[in-house]
Amino acid sequence: MLAALATVKIGVFLNATPSDGGAFQYSRSILEAVASLPEEKFETLAAYTNPAWIDPLSGQNIPALALHPGIWGFLARKRISSRIPVSLWRQMSLYFHPLIRTMNQHACSLWIFPAQDTWTYLCPFPALGTVHDLMHRYEKRFPEVSAKGIYESRERHYKNLCRWSKGVLVDSSMGGQQLIESYQISSDKIFSMPFVAARRVAPDRDETTRISRLYNLPEKFFFYPAQFWEHKNHQGLIAAMATLRDRLPDVKIVLSGAKKSGYEVVRKRVLDQALADRVIFLGFIPDAHMPCIYRQARALIMPTFFGPTNIPPLEAMACGCPTAVSNIYAMREQLGNAALYFHPASIGDMTAIMEQLWQDDVLCRDLSQRGLQHHASWNHNQFNVRLQEILESLIEKEDI
Repeated sequence: MLAALATVKIGVFLNATPSDGGAFQYSRSILEAVASLPEEKFETLAAYTNPAWIDPLSGQNIPALALHPGIWGFLARKRISSRIPVSLWRQMSLYFHPLIRTMNQHACSLWIFPAQDTWTYLCPFPALGTVHDLMHRYEKRFPEVSAKGIYESRERHYKNLCRWSKGVLVDSSMGGQQLIESYQISSDKIFSMPFVAARRVAPDRDETTRISRLYNLPEKFFFYPAQFWEHKNHQGLIAAMATLRDRLPDVKIVLSGAKKSGYEVVRKRVLDQALADRVIFLGFIPDAHMPCIYRQARALIMPTFFGPTNIPPLEAMACGCPTAVSNIYAMREQLGNAALYFHPASIGDMTAIMEQLWQDDVLCRDLSQRGLQHHASWNHNQFNVRLQEILESLIEKEDI
């Protein structure tokens, strides 16, 4: 029982990299929440596998442990491809795997794995795992989650994660229900821990002006930050822009995201539709520059087919940016009345929402205020408290 112990030692395993997008951001939020745990109840440790974590850790009052997977990380991945039983791996790895042996020396009662990676169950320790989405099951039409053995690999992965974790964090009640439907996991192992917007310093006027000039941003524009995967639905967004061309001669949209995955396909579609002067590609944007872009955007437009929930709408709302998103999965659960909704497969639906936002100043001001209120109701303070509640519940239940 938690009350019977002086302190409980909690570790957080940081394995995501900035290119992992939402998984990296969620891991940063979990790191901050772990660092905020009361010292009279918890002893904490952050273990990281990538130098990208050195800077985030420098701002947290938490001991840091550098881990170096090296060839052993490769062998861990090979264990998955060769399908060595997880039970055998967990029994033997303490004897030969230096990363796992190092973690074992620190004797944490529970490790948190926020990046939904294989280490959640390859490390033979009590684990609080994470499942961000099961879209390979619910949106298998998209090759990025189903083709070339990806579906089968994800199935093995999530089954193992559910089996070996003491508890699993999900983004929403729908995310939890999908986990139960898919893998028959007990509901008392599932803990809702919704995404939270990144904590960022609000830019001043000079910084906003500098960033605007740096990227040559138009005076008025929609914004969509996303990698160019097919499920992000840039094709639908381009079709909507083509429809709006005659009705809104000045309409523009800014797209950010690394120029890989389906970027060339989207770029070709823009050129084919003669929209090169309307659709602006910024490429990868450093995290520190995002608030300035959100603050200048007319609105965030997010036509994704994936859920259950997403992080960019929370970021937009934290910056006072009006928000319109796909009416899918748990997006209404996540955002409530602080956003506008449209069907991502309906070009007409998307076009109507975009036209309304472009022309209606009163609506945009109202959405901006609703977004800021929503952010105030679920931000890092509430996120940190929620993690402590989950840990105390799990520790008491499992007698860790």
